[in-house]
Amino acid sequence: MDELRRIDLNLLLALHALLTEKHVTRAALRLHKSQPAVSHSLSQLREHFNDPLLVRKQGKLELTTKGNMLLQPLSEALGNLNTLLGAPQFDPQHAQRRFRLALSDYAARLVLPHLLRHVRKHAPGFDFAISVASREAMLVQLADGELDLALGIFPDRPQDIQVETLFEEDFICLADKATVPAKGGLTLEEWLERPHVMLAVRPDAFDEIERALATQGLKRRIAVTLPHWGAALELLPGTDLVLTIARRAVGPQRALRDLRLFAPPHQLPLPKMSYQQAWHARKDNDPGLSWLRQVVMNCCQPSIGG
Repeated sequence: MDELRRIDLNLLLALHALLTEKHVTRAALRLHKSQPAVSHSLSQLREHFNDPLLVRKQGKLELTTKGNMLLQPLSEALGNLNTLLGAPQFDPQHAQRRFRLALSDYAARLVLPHLLRHVRKHAPGFDFAISVASREAMLVQLADGELDLALGIFPDRPQDIQVETLFEEDFICLADKATVPAKGGLTLEEWLERPHVMLAVRPDAFDEIERALATQGLKRRIAVTLPHWGAALELLPGTDLVLTIARRAVGPQRALRDLRLFAPPHQLPLPKMSYQQAWHARKDNDPGLSWLRQVVMNCCQPSIGG
């Protein structure tokens, strides 16, 4: 016990955050402390262990040999201590929390109304800050602690980003009904000849459709790129534009009286998409976020889809 008397146990929490994140700012976010306070803790820890613990290499902080040796036993010790003390049971009805979410126009229409109705009833102290970003930006913001949860498609992600599939999705095409045969749809050649509307946050996005075309050495002409689903539908009537989007984004067909829905060309097999929620591994044991993730999952079940 002599060694425990020589160190503030709060410094061990700071040490674990620093060794795990390898980044002072992200460790500060994890600890809900200021960056200068965490930098001061790092100085104290370096003095206590007589080791730099983290050293800068090629612009990034890396663990020293001593830092690597400390990480696993420290994680186990803190985990055992947390179990011993026993965290109080999470009560959403009385919790106060502000969550930062990133989701597209598509997810905002499909998920957000159901989510907020449930939250207002069962967790009235929860507030939300919603942002829109590309999937690449979402992953960076999750890693930097700027987001709690992101909804989207994440085929390529860092190891410390956790994902959970909410549902599988496929594609449907829409166009002015006067420009498409009453039965069937368009051949691949006809589809490629038409100008297309692309739903994307970034104008240079390379999405699942572009990937499928690239495997056949093909490319479509993108006449308009925009991030807003509702506005995209308004562009189609009276034009030759084609929009290919996730099926659940279409909504009630009664609102599409000037448009025709049809399947993508069979010569272009578009893969099903796994629509996911993503969070950083540092938040795995966050009871509030765990509760929210379960609610998001429930909101995406077939009974509310489409």
